[in-house]
Amino acid sequence: QLNQRMVPLVALFSAFVFVIMMFNVPLIGGTTGHAIGATIAAIVLGPAGAALAVSIALLIQALFFGDGDILAWGANVLLMALIMPHVAYCIYKALAGASAIQSGRRVVAAFVAGWASLSLIAGLAGILFGLQPVLFRAADGTPLYAPFPLTIALPAMLIPHMLVASVIEGLVSDRKSTRLNSSHLGIS
Repeated sequence: QLNQRMVPLVALFSAFVFVIMMFNVPLIGGTTGHAIGATIAAIVLGPAGAALAVSIALLIQALFFGDGDILAWGANVLLMALIMPHVAYCIYKALAGASAIQSGRRVVAAFVAGWASLSLIAGLAGILFGLQPVLFRAADGTPLYAPFPLTIALPAMLIPHMLVASVIEGLVSDRKSTRLNSSHLGIS
């Protein structure tokens, strides 16, 4: 449920998420990683508002830029727009507690929430990739989508993201959280 004051913020965060996801960083293991911005969106908009903002950004990327592809939009929304903001919000709220807006505790909570939530979805994406060759094969037995088994896909996604992309997500989240905190903006 959005009030009139939140609509421009959802649009603003959709644009922010769209831009931040365009900066892909090559990672060890042959994958690429990027910050998502879902953590800071969840801190400011709440998890439902963040889910909407990230979903819109993912749809624009898929439709107009072919980034992620329209066929992967559902999986991307599940991981980046639904799971990530909800997990990040829960972690942030648990760690920040009732501390003051400018508290260092909130900065640490935002960093940990960003790092942990992106690490989680990177691991889940690795599991999805790793299950592909088991579940979906052509008639000749070759994998249809992702050729690597779970033992390769999971570490290839999880470890580099934990070391690089999740750190970037945490830094993006902690630097902005004290300035854009939802209670500071008067949003409930």
